[in-house]
Amino acid sequence: MTTDLTPYDLTPVKFSRLARRGVLLGLTGGQLLTLGLGATTLLLGLYTAGGTGLIVATPVLAISAALTWGSIGGRRLVTWLPIATAWVWRMMTRQQDYRRPINRPRPVGTLALPGDAASLRQWVDKETGAVMVHDPHAPTLTAIIAVTHPAFTLLDPAEQQRRVTGWGRVLATTCRSGRIAGLQVLERTLPDSGKSLTNWWNNHGTHDNTWASNTYAELIDRAGPAGERHATTISLTLDMKAAARAIRASGHGMRGAATVLRQEMTTLTAALRSADLVAGDWLTPSDLALILRTAYDPGIATALERHGALGRDLATAGPIAVSESWGTLRSDSAHHAVLWISEWPRSQVYPGFLAPLLLTTGIRRTLSLHYQPLRTDLAARDLRRKKTEYISDAAQRAKIGQIDDAQQNAEYGDVLRQEADLTNGHGILRLTGLLTLSADTPDALEQAVAAVEQSAIQASCETRRLWGQQAQAFRTAALPLGHTR
Repeated sequence: MTTDLTPYDLTPVKFSRLARRGVLLGLTGGQLLTLGLGATTLLLGLYTAGGTGLIVATPVLAISAALTWGSIGGRRLVTWLPIATAWVWRMMTRQQDYRRPINRPRPVGTLALPGDAASLRQWVDKETGAVMVHDPHAPTLTAIIAVTHPAFTLLDPAEQQRRVTGWGRVLATTCRSGRIAGLQVLERTLPDSGKSLTNWWNNHGTHDNTWASNTYAELIDRAGPAGERHATTISLTLDMKAAARAIRASGHGMRGAATVLRQEMTTLTAALRSADLVAGDWLTPSDLALILRTAYDPGIATALERHGALGRDLATAGPIAVSESWGTLRSDSAHHAVLWISEWPRSQVYPGFLAPLLLTTGIRRTLSLHYQPLRTDLAARDLRRKKTEYISDAAQRAKIGQIDDAQQNAEYGDVLRQEADLTNGHGILRLTGLLTLSADTPDALEQAVAAVEQSAIQASCETRRLWGQQAQAFRTAALPLGHTR
């Protein structure tokens, strides 16, 4: 990460590039496989049938070449092959549509979610009252905390830099633990029901039944639901395999895992407070139920907020109906589309560069940032492997007379900078950014996608729609479950 000081003491940063190196001569494993199949078919045809075999093998070789070097939407055809295969399989097995069986209750302790998330289970910690989401297949255990903070863009540069440094320390704590599988930051843009504004008027307003008082009350009643608010949660995921020894020492099973996760929760809370972030309470089952319900059914969000006792049962918080198409997802009252932030800024940017992406009004969206911390030894091993691959690839290109690629040289420079940061005691994290957009109609959704893509360009980012993967991407991007499988 390259930094330069400015007169305002605000440090710009530059993100590492998305690695696009191949196994051999820039070709990935999938490209080598398809090219090898075509070449093998050609050789077999020549040796077994001569010219006739060549004629028969030519279409196979042409298809292999198209899959190897052809591209659609900026991605190689060979990378589309597993996505399209999985899509066709789900379509043939009718897994694209989900309808909740309302006459058959869910097993006790499971979440009423479709697809892969159906296996998730809840565990309520008796000491904190927090709900913990257990993924038995990963296996992981996740707790969620609500966080509030002042508007970052309104702070002076020195205060912004101080808060960025504090957030860096929060991320550093996840790297040092060795037991954290991931940290998910979920920032949701929600329609404001006007409840907070109404509460302020009820507590501080002058209710004297005059014309001014009645007009003001009517204005608050009408204007409140037209606003927007932002809600942020942080999901902390425990790797139960990495923490197996600590779990056995704490009592085995889910009880021991909850004890270990509780220790990490205490550490994270202290780190958040040191970073001047207001850490709220860890979410209870009713809080999580409200988030899940409004994610699939955003049209009911305002009514549920005004009536606090409704929609708080986690056993019934999932969707009633879900239908997946190639580029969108339909659930209950909304249409959704998930975008992947495929490129972060390549040039130096200042903190707050995501403001155009997050502050666009009139769009219901959810930004999900998944941080995957790497242990120091694993990170060092990964960097050594990357260096070896880059050096060997450069040697192979030199043998056949290819010139160096500026993109590959820049990626190699990123590896060297990461190695220097690791040597200086910093942690290494893998970052994945996802955006979920929701609208009432397909046309409104496409308009929102176009607006957000333009906002991403202003933020020096590149976004891509996750074609053929909307259902799985929605669970990862729109729900605070730390679910990355």
